[in-house]
Amino acid sequence: DVLKEMPEQHRFLRGMVSWVGFDQVAVEYDRHARLGGETKYSLKKMISLAFDGVFSFSYQPLRMAIWVGVATASIATLGIIYALAMRLFSDHWVSGWTFIVVSMLFIGGIQLLFLGVIGEYVARIYAESKSRPLFVYKQIKTSQKKRNE
Repeated sequence: DVLKEMPEQHRFLRGMVSWVGFDQVAVEYDRHARLGGETKYSLKKMISLAFDGVFSFSYQPLRMAIWVGVATASIATLGIIYALAMRLFSDHWVSGWTFIVVSMLFIGGIQLLFLGVIGEYVARIYAESKSRPLFVYKQIKTSQKKRNE
């Protein structure tokens, strides 16, 4: 009943069943040979299903974008320090190369960082648009007084 009440259009049922949180039990059985021969579910479809599972129930890819952005910007900052040190304290530098590479890394890192932040907001909007219930009750207990009425 809880699954039927969820108004989602793009459903990943394997994840939704786990998300509901009711007790689950494994049922072992002997599987007979497939009557239809080989499965028609291709590797491409299986990978697509895996991506659906990850993107339907996890915001980790968005959070990874934030951390990759921070790491890239940090490495670029170290590159800026290195480039300045080479420019000021040595004769071993290529004119213009350092500035272009370091600025591209830094701008790319900052863009990826802010893309992750925007993605975090989009993920929260997406979660709200699913209209999933805040709580799922396994059992509703009524008071003894109400039962007698």
